[in-house]
Amino acid sequence: MPENDQLQSLITELRRGSLTLAVLGCLKQAHYGYALLQTMQEKHIEIEANTLYPLLRRLESQGLLVSDWDTSESRPRKYYTLNEYGKDVYQALLKEWKKMQVNLNSICGEDDGHG
Repeated sequence: MPENDQLQSLITELRRGSLTLAVLGCLKQAHYGYALLQTMQEKHIEIEANTLYPLLRRLESQGLLVSDWDTSESRPRKYYTLNEYGKDVYQALLKEWKKMQVNLNSICGEDDGHG
């Protein structure tokens, strides 16, 4: 069904920026990758490991995150957290996202999906 493929593509596009904001929001506290994946899934944010890990590497290379290895357990874990720049970027993105919510609601708020 080409229409379904197109819809899935549009949904993926819509979610992409929101996932970045959600990851930054979660990383106000340190998480290792798998724990972050679980936290997001518990919050009903659909993200797969093959999406999350490249996103974490990209955000770290953009200077928004810092990472540290914890080798105290039998399995070493790489913990990620926002640095000061990442916190500033997160706040700016959150402000913009809230503004977009208000603006979109003014356009789409009366639509209930049934008409």
